[in-house]
Amino acid sequence: MLDDSEFTGDHVWWMTSRGPSRIVGTAIHNGHAVRGALASRMALDGDARLREEDPFTAETIHDLANRIVFQRSRFEIDLNRARDAAVYQRPEQAWGLNVWREPLSATELAESLALHDAYYSMLESYLRDVEAQYGAFVVLDIHSYNHRRGGASGAPTQAVEAPDINIGTISMDRTRWAPVVDTFMDFCADYDFLGRRLDVRENVAFQGRGEQTRFIHERFPESGCAIAIEFKKIFMDEWTGVPDWQAISALRSLIAASVPVLESALREVA
Repeated sequence: MLDDSEFTGDHVWWMTSRGPSRIVGTAIHNGHAVRGALASRMALDGDARLREEDPFTAETIHDLANRIVFQRSRFEIDLNRARDAAVYQRPEQAWGLNVWREPLSATELAESLALHDAYYSMLESYLRDVEAQYGAFVVLDIHSYNHRRGGASGAPTQAVEAPDINIGTISMDRTRWAPVVDTFMDFCADYDFLGRRLDVRENVAFQGRGEQTRFIHERFPESGCAIAIEFKKIFMDEWTGVPDWQAISALRSLIAASVPVLESALREVA
């Protein structure tokens, strides 16, 4: 059971790093913190929240020069949903979970939505800076997903419906960015992941319909290639939250090793 006392507070929204690269990694569902005023209002305990968050995704982009990591829980504000759906107010918005003990006030809701606004303002400014320096760029929008929804002892989702890495591309100009996406997928599929090859497929479990990739492709149609990457939770126990650090390290190495490959592919397009 998590001790949520260390995950409450109002001081950190996100952390960014900026370096000499046209490759950007984001982990916008990595966070677990909830602002203090809302923590006591939540009907969910920390373990229930963690199960639907994307813990350890920040670790996978740790070696990238350009990184954005969101520190707040998606149960406070989900940056990967459109603004009008970014706060889970009904169970059907949150995997059937009852998030709040009672409905949020208009003031509380507005404060959460202001964070959504602030993030996307920061993101556009950040990417404009990368664009000004390099022209075209790639955003690796890292997420993870559960594959044992039948319970801790239940059978996992059949492999045909649950690739190790799901690449979501629905919001991009797939033809324009084909050299980048196809090269990245081939690289991931050929990577030696702890002695085996990963199952890498496109638009199977998810299609990349999240708000962040949509926003990037809308604001940067000629220069921004945002790839939605969903790692199946093969790097942790999704029910206990216990990480497999060897697997996390291997995914971190994969992402780091993909940078020169992506840089080369991007030069073919830009």
